Amino acid sequence: MVRHLAVGFLLATTRLAVAQPTPTEEAKPWRIDRAIDAPAWLRLGLEHQSRFEHLSHDFRGKATDDATAFSMRTLVTAEASLESVLAGIELEDSRIYASDATALNTTLSDPLEILQAYVGVRRKNLVLDNDAFEARVGRLTIDLSTRRVVARNRFRNTINGFTGVDAKWTSPSKHVARAFVAVPVTRLPADAEALKDNSIDLDEESTDALLWCGYYGSPKLALGSQAELYVVGFHERDGDLASRNRQLLTIGARWYRKPARGTVDFDVELIPQLGRSRATAGMDDTTNLDHRALSTHVELAISPAMPWQPRLAMLHDYASGDRDPADGSTERFDPLFGARRFDFGPTGIYGPFNRSNVQSPGVRASIAPSPTFDASVGYRLFWLAARSDAWVAASVRDPMGDSGSFVGEHVEVQLRWSPLPKNLAIEGGAAYLRRGRFARSAPETREANPAYVYTQLTVTL
Repeated sequence: MVRHLAVGFLLATTRLAVAQPTPTEEAKPWRIDRAIDAPAWLRLGLEHQSRFEHLSHDFRGKATDDATAFSMRTLVTAEASLESVLAGIELEDSRIYASDATALNTTLSDPLEILQAYVGVRRKNLVLDNDAFEARVGRLTIDLSTRRVVARNRFRNTINGFTGVDAKWTSPSKHVARAFVAVPVTRLPADAEALKDNSIDLDEESTDALLWCGYYGSPKLALGSQAELYVVGFHERDGDLASRNRQLLTIGARWYRKPARGTVDFDVELIPQLGRSRATAGMDDTTNLDHRALSTHVELAISPAMPWQPRLAMLHDYASGDRDPADGSTERFDPLFGARRFDFGPTGIYGPFNRSNVQSPGVRASIAPSPTFDASVGYRLFWLAARSDAWVAASVRDPMGDSGSFVGEHVEVQLRWSPLPKNLAIEGGAAYLRRGRFARSAPETREANPAYVYTQLTVTL
């Protein structure tokens, strides 16, 4: 019944989107601050996202039934800016109502929380004529580069938070330098019963961990391309919570050309990772392992100058896995605070893959028949990068490597319609994982193929 309703919703959404007239150039989204005639120095905002999702044949190793959830996330923002000084606050209320078989964690629920609370400065002509400088200090959210290492989550029901300082300088010729240093915010509550009840427990700064970054972004280069280079350090130790005592240095180098009609675009990102970490967060695990890992993303796409704005992309993602659990080192890439929806499909109660021990080629095609509607379909193959390491998102592992490395074939479809652009968006999607040898025969796996469907409504005011 659930699947029939979801499919009907998607079909109806498609018909409405095609029939929807194109909005005029003059149409502006409705905003709270303009509606109440707020002073020019005050910006107010509200966003609400509701999503229903259902997962048949949960892929996780110990799952025994289907998973179903209804999630809601509300964000309320206010920022005051007087001359060069600014102050802002953002409240988050993320709740989930789920079936008993749905595995809950802090990526799904974080009710009534202060997501951001900061003061800062914005200045022009600070060092050079027509340069720009901005710095914020307090509780923050952070997007870095492609968001594969540090991200403000968008699809996920809860959002990463940090407390620290973030500063960015842009030269007149569009060179960008950025640096931040912060401690992560631990989302609370974390126990299953409290998450199920959407209990309110204010988040806390994790003072036993430190995150820092230095970043450079270039202006336009040859072929209209751009380059980025960043270094991220993450250091943690056992404190109130057990940890893997990670002491990691993650280096990112990216060369890309943005998509544009009638052109070929590309995106190449290399992310080596060095340092040391422990295999588990157990208090009795005191063995430090040498950490040497690598993640890469390669994308080549063409966007023909045709109606409906088609784009066809070829993709390959790689994140190393631990080749030998007994050799005193680990090669499993740690995604830190990165997002993954744009590479590996929907997360929420789904998310069968993340940026650890994975190798995945694929293709993605998208169209935008009107300014209010777009659709995409993706097909990917997934292998384990190291067959003796885990299928991390599923918590399934064959230490002997006898189950092979092919996890399976993944298909995803996504439809988005904005009947009121920048005010109201309706989204629906589905994903299907056809299990390969590893996903069928490794310990604690299931035979049935996982199938996932979701519908989502987003209101922005």
